[in-house]
Formats: sequence, structure tokens, C-alpha cells
Amino acid sequence: MSQQKTLIHNKRRNKIRIHREGVHTLLYTGIVGFVIIALAWLSRGTLSWGSYAIIGFVLFIYGVLLNFFRCPIRMFQGPTNKTVVAPADGHVVVIEEVEENEYFHDKRLMVSIFMSLTNVHANWIPCEGTIVKVDHQNGNFMKAYLPKASTENERSMVVIRTPQGVEVMARQIAGAMARRIVTYSKPGDECFIDEHMGFIKFGSRVDVYLPLGTEVLVKMGQATVGDETIIAKLK
Repeated sequence: MSQQKTLIHNKRRNKIRIHREGVHTLLYTGIVGFVIIALAWLSRGTLSWGSYAIIGFVLFIYGVLLNFFRCPIRMFQGPTNKTVVAPADGHVVVIEEVEENEYFHDKRLMVSIFMSLTNVHANWIPCEGTIVKVDHQNGNFMKAYLPKASTENERSMVVIRTPQGVEVMARQIAGAMARRIVTYSKPGDECFIDEHMGFIKFGSRVDVYLPLGTEVLVKMGQATVGDETIIAKLK
């Protein structure tokens, strides 16, 4: 990486903006919160301990939402050829060989990243290539870290074909609190590391399906940073 790109990366990575998926939520929540605080104040004519408690609770909830919808600006450092980066912030909860029956219909190596409520919930493209399939499946909303969540929860599939012809799938999975999966990718689009793949509102996970024999570079329980942590190297 050139020195110029490194300097740009270091400047941008410290900047945090609000993700576009959270703009309306934060606006409406802010209005409701302001009304609640105003009513709490006016109903007592002065600020009592009860009023302080209500104001504190409203500000806490709003702070949680601000933290949830934050969207750090990131640029991947390093060569992207045959590189698979983490599509999400979180922790690795699964690294195993599985039978994938929705698209590949064969065995694949699955790496799953679980996102807690405190993690950034923007999802990044895991590897460069061309989008060959995007599909959304309705389903349940069981806890995202459970094994059955990969096939029974509401989910969205994005399949990427790399320049070498290798296909990698990223599957966004809703959790017990998640009620909306947003996927920006469309079939036929060229995609690159650093681009947003989508967003999942509230606790959830992202599974990445890799060809058998792929070199996995993360371990169980390891923390990942979306668009920064290298999770695998393709053959």
C-alpha cells in the first residue's frame, strides 16, 4: 500500500458517521424523547428526582441507538487478491465444514460472525468480484448464535464470484431482536472490499461460506473488525 493511501486511511478510520439506515429512526426517537422530557418537566413544574430519572432513561436509550447506528469510515489495508475480510464487527462463533443446500448444494467451510447489540451493524463486502446471486428468505427470529439460525431464521444471501472464478457466499441472518435485513448488492454488480453490502437492525450474525481447503486465518471467539480483519485466503 502506498504511503498516501495509508495516510488517507489513518485520517478516515477515526471518523464516524451515522448510517443512513438509522437517520429516520434517530429523528423520530429524538422527537418522542424530547416530548417525554418536556412532559416530565411540565407535569411537575420543576425538575424532581423522578424527572431526572426519566430524562436519564431517555438519554440512555438514545445513546444506545446512536452507538448502534454509528458507521465508521474504513479502508482495507493490504492486497485484496484472494483475500476474504470480515463482513461485520463481532466475534467468530462458528468455524466448521457444513453442507450448504440453498445454493452450492455441497460441502463448504463456514465462518460465522455474531454481532451483539453494541457492535457496528453495517455489513461490508467480504471479497472482490461480481455479484452473481442475491436472495432473501423469510423465516424465524430465534437467537442468532444458535446453529439452526443459519437455515431457519430470516436471511439474505449474497454470492460473489471472484476474478479467479471462485464463489463465496455471505449470508446475513436476523436474530431474536432483528426485524429488518437490508441488502444493497444486486446481481451483475461489480463489488469491492470497502463497499457496504447491507445492514441488519439489532443483534444478528453474518455467515461466510468458503470452498473447502481455504486457509482460515481467524480462531473461535476471536473479535473481528468489519472491512479490516482478514478471515481467510482463497487458494
